[in-house]
Amino acid sequence: MQMTLAELAALIGGTVEGDPDLVIEGVGSPESAKEGQLTFAEKPKALLAAMQSSASAVIVWEDAKAAGKDLIRVGNPRFAFARVLDAIHPEERPAPGVHPTAFVDPSATLGEDVAVEPNAVIMADAVLGDRVVIGAGSVVGPRSVLGADSRLHSLVSIYRDVHLGERVVVHSGAVLGSDGFGYVDTPEGKMKFPQVGNLIVADDVEIGAGTTIDRAALESTIIGKGTKIDNLVQIAHNVEIGENTAISAQTGIAGTTKVGSRVIMGGNCGIADHVIIEDGVILGARAGFAPGKRVKPGIYWGAPAVPLSDKKREMSEVRRLPKLRAKVEELLKRVEELEARQ
Repeated sequence: MQMTLAELAALIGGTVEGDPDLVIEGVGSPESAKEGQLTFAEKPKALLAAMQSSASAVIVWEDAKAAGKDLIRVGNPRFAFARVLDAIHPEERPAPGVHPTAFVDPSATLGEDVAVEPNAVIMADAVLGDRVVIGAGSVVGPRSVLGADSRLHSLVSIYRDVHLGERVVVHSGAVLGSDGFGYVDTPEGKMKFPQVGNLIVADDVEIGAGTTIDRAALESTIIGKGTKIDNLVQIAHNVEIGENTAISAQTGIAGTTKVGSRVIMGGNCGIADHVIIEDGVILGARAGFAPGKRVKPGIYWGAPAVPLSDKKREMSEVRRLPKLRAKVEELLKRVEELEARQ
């Protein structure tokens, strides 16, 4: 899609400095943008690269010192560039309709302009809102509900009684609503504790490829509005996650843990059961907490995780260990020499 600089500025609430009729045919990074493309810069280093590139125009912050190219000045260049990407490269969506190889149970309800791709399965009493897309080979279980404008990519499995809000995106291979890992010890071995609860995912959530989110044992596993979950994340039964939280790849969250809003988890975090993570907490990669821990707002690192300031002191002390060892060995040698003289 082609747009003029003036059209793009109107879209992102920016001010054109240069030719408003300049036609933009694509976008590129500050390091690789070509003629006819738009790029952006939010820091001086990126601005230097953008101004030296072949890009025809650059999105910059409002008081950036830049000359020699057509510009759009905005308050937040990264956010503005993301909106431009959406406009110039809109997401491909299949045409509405049910593919002949798909199966839709007669009791299921489909809204307007729903698209069901090849070999997908919509089971009894499922409800798909307007403009929902079900990718090839995906399965929507009995009584599950998908809100308007939600999308399942290929090979997604939605178990029974799962509720997805509006504009939810689920990437390939994700499994939502599978049984929680709950068992009761008996003399004969482990007996499964029935997982009869459900999973509720609020509006504007995105769930990465290969991620699994378990249903609750009795009530609901809950994913709050606007939360973003990366690939290969495991969220166990009865977990509650607040709004606008971000969880990076390979993180595991054990049962009945509560994660607040605006929490950020780096990759490969490990959260044991019954942990409470309050609003605004930031966890570095591979951070871990033991069962029952309550985590106050702050930045944490390590396993077991500690405040970042403590971790920095610890790492500083660890770096001193070789010198300390050498000093101890020197002192031991001196002690041995003194003892030998006696």
